[in-house]
Amino acid sequence: MRWDTQAPTATDEAALPGLTRIAGLVRSVEAPEFAGVTFHEVLAKSALNRVPDASSMPFRWTVNPWRGCTHACFYCYARGSHAWLDLGVGTDFDTRIVVKTNVGEVLRRELARPSWRREAVALGTNTDPYQRAEGRYRLMPAIIDALAASGTPFSILTKGTLMRRDLALLEAAAGQVSVGLGVSLAILDRELHESLEPGTPSPRARLDLVREITDRGLSCGVFVAPVLPMLTDTVDHLDRLLAELATAGATGVTVLPLHLRKGAREWYFSWLRGNRPDLVAGYERLYARGAYAPDSYQRMLRERVRPLLAGHGFARAPTRRVDPRTDEGDYPAGSMPPGAVEADGICDSARPPTLF
Repeated sequence: MRWDTQAPTATDEAALPGLTRIAGLVRSVEAPEFAGVTFHEVLAKSALNRVPDASSMPFRWTVNPWRGCTHACFYCYARGSHAWLDLGVGTDFDTRIVVKTNVGEVLRRELARPSWRREAVALGTNTDPYQRAEGRYRLMPAIIDALAASGTPFSILTKGTLMRRDLALLEAAAGQVSVGLGVSLAILDRELHESLEPGTPSPRARLDLVREITDRGLSCGVFVAPVLPMLTDTVDHLDRLLAELATAGATGVTVLPLHLRKGAREWYFSWLRGNRPDLVAGYERLYARGAYAPDSYQRMLRERVRPLLAGHGFARAPTRRVDPRTDEGDYPAGSMPPGAVEADGICDSARPPTLF
């Protein structure tokens, strides 16, 4: 079926299990441009999500236009959230995507309320706002416009080069409010990238995006996460990656080791068993006590990364500690997110944090 023949006019009575619980479900859409993917379109009642007060995140609000992500990263920490819809955390997460089609309109209404205090809003804290279908749905321009027009500072973290489409809009927004932009890039090896992040733009395409952002005079931090034990944590790989980031003009770098929450853990281990069975025992030992690598590994990575950051010009701001065990998501590198820590990585920024 084609996109332009599927105007949202009727509720889908054959929705997948769990989706019937979501108020506002309108229809389920398939299209040849996204073979094997179903988009479940909903009319959201709210756009702003409040972060629990107990969280260590340095922002209190997020906007998530999507649930599920066609980037299909095997290690994605957000996979467990699909279980709330009675959907699988594996293939379902990659191919059953919930789209809040009216998110911009709803957000504009919420930001116009007298009670709104113009607190910082983060995008990219759950699934990627610039996954490929954003090219069809075009949700982000309305979101960016609503935030800037209301005087609300915001940040975006993405692996999606579709951000390039909105750079002029983001440049204009940065003249009105504080805007933090971040690109996630942790794997340089093309073969490993294609195996572990099959739906994402190539590493080179993301490096080109960093350069285009900074060429416009905007800051762009890079989130080197997750660093994968025994795969991407060697001195050689980290040094080559940081050299590429420096050449691309990244204004800050955050380094964060892999954490494996429920859902992501099972799916990532399935990848290991199929692709690197020699590493399974090592990962079982490393993550035997939970989602986070032990302190000894975190110290090792910190000590390995610090001189590399300094050598490539990224160690110009003091390192700060944050407890990663209360981390709830990911955010632009170079902006000092929780989890970018001495205990869980390094965050050295070329300038003070702007949003977080």
